[in-house]
Amino acid sequence: MESRAVARAALSMAMTASRESETALKERYLTEGIRSTAVDYGGEFLSSLQKVVERAVVASKREQIIDGTHQSEGAVAGATREALAQIMPKALGLNVGGKVGIAQGGDHVAVAIFFEIGLLHLNDVAVGLGHRAV
Repeated sequence: MESRAVARAALSMAMTASRESETALKERYLTEGIRSTAVDYGGEFLSSLQKVVERAVVASKREQIIDGTHQSEGAVAGATREALAQIMPKALGLNVGGKVGIAQGGDHVAVAIFFEIGLLHLNDVAVGLGHRAV
């Protein structure tokens, strides 16, 4: 399994517009050997960093994307922090809302974050992607 295919799956999951499209995409990726899920998130960026990481790890375990080992939990947490670091320059001090997509295939785990960043009615969009080998 290519790391690029797993990263593409995580990005696609993060960008789904509805639960129905998320479920359909999840089933399609499963036939390709990629387990995936997505988690909605919204709130003030800086104070929510830990919550985003926790939600990614919990969702990964709940959806059996990863097992409960420290290594796999650490891989998801690390990839999530990497993705958050990529959008931090735009989001610092502002509110964010969107989805975190998680995918695992072979030895690869990818976490993608697709957030809208808001300041009054002036919204921006940012995408971050992290990858780890397990």
